[in-house]
Amino acid sequence: MLVVEDDRELRDVVRRYLERAGHAVHTTGSGAEALSRLAAGGVDLVVLDLGLPDVDGLEVLAAAHDGPQVPVVVLTARSTVEERIDGLRRGADDYVTKPFSPTELVLRVEAVLHRTHGTAGSVASACFGGGRLRLDEQRHEAVLDGDRLDLTPTEWGLLTTLAAAPGRVYSRYELINRVRGYEFPGYERTIDSHVKNLRRKLGPDAAGVVETVLGVGYRLGWTRDR
Repeated sequence: MLVVEDDRELRDVVRRYLERAGHAVHTTGSGAEALSRLAAGGVDLVVLDLGLPDVDGLEVLAAAHDGPQVPVVVLTARSTVEERIDGLRRGADDYVTKPFSPTELVLRVEAVLHRTHGTAGSVASACFGGGRLRLDEQRHEAVLDGDRLDLTPTEWGLLTTLAAAPGRVYSRYELINRVRGYEFPGYERTIDSHVKNLRRKLGPDAAGVVETVLGVGYRLGWTRDR
């Protein structure tokens, strides 16, 4: 796990709490070093301050989703609803604003790790739409028409949640709680944004794969193959 925070005292507090919870933690106050560590691989999650002195934290957030997806918990003083929504739209898996409880941060980190290790739905390994879409939770892999989809952890969580019960309609409230484990002001707009990004990756048939049920929410439109 990588903690990227330019305040040394806060960085040490976060590290101690995460280590007490049993996590192996590397820390840095440099965005450039964070980018280097991400490029080297082996990072399972990033706790990221957006206000870094050398590199925009959003650049580090983008790097975490360039290639193998690394979940990110954003830790920042940027606390307005619009700023939080912007961070989540850019791929953050959770958003903790300063000041914060270190214990709450540890719980949120562990919730993200739990969700992003293939536990969002219960599809195990299954095909949909006559074999066109294959989901494999053990490999954390989604394949459409033979091509592997490069999904963010949130997009993966949305797809596997919907796929766990094809045809069942999930409200936005249900989705945000199943995928992230909590709700927050503006969550409806955020879910819609993640669905839009997911549909873009699903291609021309996306609206039929993830269907909108007006006034209610979303459902998987393709049936599970028998």
